[in-house]
Amino acid sequence: MFGAKKGTGGAPSMLGLWTTKRDGQVRLRSEESGLGAQEPLTVNQLLLRSVAKFGDLPALTAKKSNGEWERISFRQYYQLCRQAARSFLKLGLERFHGVCILGFNSVEWFISDIAAILAGGFAVGIYTTNSPEACKYVAENCSANIIVVENDKQLQKILEVKSKLPLLKAIIQYGEKIKEKIPNLYSWSEFLSLGASIPEDVLDVVIASQVPNQCCTLIYTSGTTGDPKGVMLSHDNITWTARAAGEFVNLIEGTAQQQEVVVSYLPLSHIAAQMIDIWLPLTFGVLTAFAQPDALKGTLVETLKEVQPTAFLGVPRVWEKMQERMKAVGAKNSALKRRLAAWAKSVGLETNLKRMTGSPEEPLKYRFARALVYRKVRKALGLERCTRCYTAAAPIARETLEYFLSLDIPVYELYGMSESTGPHTVSHAGAFRITSCGKPMVGCRTLLHHKDAEGVGEVCFFGRHVFMGYLNMEEKTKEAIDEEGWLHSGDLGKHDHDGFLYITGRIKELIITAGGENVAPVPIEDAVKEALPILSNAMLLGDKAKFLSMLLTLKCTMNLESGEPEDTMTPEAVEFCRRLGSRATKVSEVVNLRDPLVYSAIQKAITAVNKNAPSNAQKVQKWTLLDKDFSIAGGELGPTMKLKRPVVMQMYKVQIDRMYSES
Repeated sequence: MFGAKKGTGGAPSMLGLWTTKRDGQVRLRSEESGLGAQEPLTVNQLLLRSVAKFGDLPALTAKKSNGEWERISFRQYYQLCRQAARSFLKLGLERFHGVCILGFNSVEWFISDIAAILAGGFAVGIYTTNSPEACKYVAENCSANIIVVENDKQLQKILEVKSKLPLLKAIIQYGEKIKEKIPNLYSWSEFLSLGASIPEDVLDVVIASQVPNQCCTLIYTSGTTGDPKGVMLSHDNITWTARAAGEFVNLIEGTAQQQEVVVSYLPLSHIAAQMIDIWLPLTFGVLTAFAQPDALKGTLVETLKEVQPTAFLGVPRVWEKMQERMKAVGAKNSALKRRLAAWAKSVGLETNLKRMTGSPEEPLKYRFARALVYRKVRKALGLERCTRCYTAAAPIARETLEYFLSLDIPVYELYGMSESTGPHTVSHAGAFRITSCGKPMVGCRTLLHHKDAEGVGEVCFFGRHVFMGYLNMEEKTKEAIDEEGWLHSGDLGKHDHDGFLYITGRIKELIITAGGENVAPVPIEDAVKEALPILSNAMLLGDKAKFLSMLLTLKCTMNLESGEPEDTMTPEAVEFCRRLGSRATKVSEVVNLRDPLVYSAIQKAITAVNKNAPSNAQKVQKWTLLDKDFSIAGGELGPTMKLKRPVVMQMYKVQIDRMYSES
């Protein structure tokens, strides 16, 4: 272990720092966090404050089939949550048992989540991409009494495993009409009416039994390295983090004159989406607008244009898709417009890089570029009013960050994990460095454990945002939270001289070559992708091997229904081929024919990347171009687009073995 004195000014007792029991409590860390003045709150207390401050302001808005946006005020929102909580009690929800929610973001999702907490249960999101067996694992692990599903597709998953869930008492379906009525299956309207026989004071007794240091929400990890773990978050974890994060980025509290707006579209089973879409809005009076279920299949930008959010969070793949779309549109412009765009981007990048280091300068050419180009781009993306654009959940390429920065759209990185209730370090307009995840929020502390000669160590967290423990997993909890209360992230990072944090890789992803050299794969992968804009994914290999190799995939279109990669390359990839002199438009044409122009360009770029390697052991000696891209549907990517390295290695074992057997 390492001394907590470096971070906390003393080593707190281990007692009460974590729990793995569903009815357990933890010691609040207010005295260590630096935000002891912030009163610990339960979710219900947060809701009451929200109603008192923002009662008549719109809280939620969703587009109906007639094209009209329907709004619900904060007061109505709270009453609906109470109504649903009474219905959960009527259905027999037991204290500290789960209510699983399986569906796309909606008013019903939010109400189910909060109502589960008010009724004394756990709110538990399930990824919509989960298989029936994966759904069973979560429902079984959290002792779910009730499961809320969006439609028949999700219902069928639950029905397939229902016989293996003896604690399950009811299923509720909200997004479409029930096709076949079966016992203990309720429509949303039927469900809401159930609680009429439960008096308000019965619910109040349950609410009164809740305290800030008890668990109220379970976030299941995506299981990229094993079975998903149930991350236990307390009332205080959620309410404290929402307040701390909003204050850190100067979120404005809603009034009748002005109100922040966000768009809900990322999976709510992930803590980042819950924090941005549910808890920050309740804390600061923000209006949450719901995107369409096919948001990530192409309609997101249209929703952004209609809603005009003031803050927007996108995972790296969302920003990359926007970048690809904009480049494809730009390629069709006249030569004059392309020259104007190139000039504006060079001005934008130069000006914004200077701003990062504190320069207030706004040169005349920048103001011209803003009027001629940047405002039009923002309008086309629906980001005209957006003053805070964020990225989180996975690494993002420098090239993507610089692209948006050149268009006067700084994309700020957030860094954290489910176990830290979402954010730990945050970049914002006043503290921003490209490729950095920013600085810790006020009240949070960072320690780099076992730093090497270059200052790289494991990133560890301390504060009131650190989770309670993993449900029923004591050993895993001990691995995550040490005896002095520090949460070990498993990520490797370093600080620059200004205190900005940079993530350099993951400990579990470190490649240790046969020669004993430690190699972080992400920087090499990013360098190769930056050198080759035709690539979608690059995965470094070489653990216990004599040399490094790499799996590569080409950028291609995705099937909007299935989410599976198609054979057709993206316009950007086709344009890359054209510049080389290749006429290929399909992945198969490049791979099956081993297109000499494309293969030569790939080798040339990798050779260039190798020149910057600190040693021969960190050079990529061989590579293989795969015949399809990685995807969630294919199994290579997790729900938040993180690479499932062990899965990929197993799936492409033949191709990997071939590279090493030919040496």
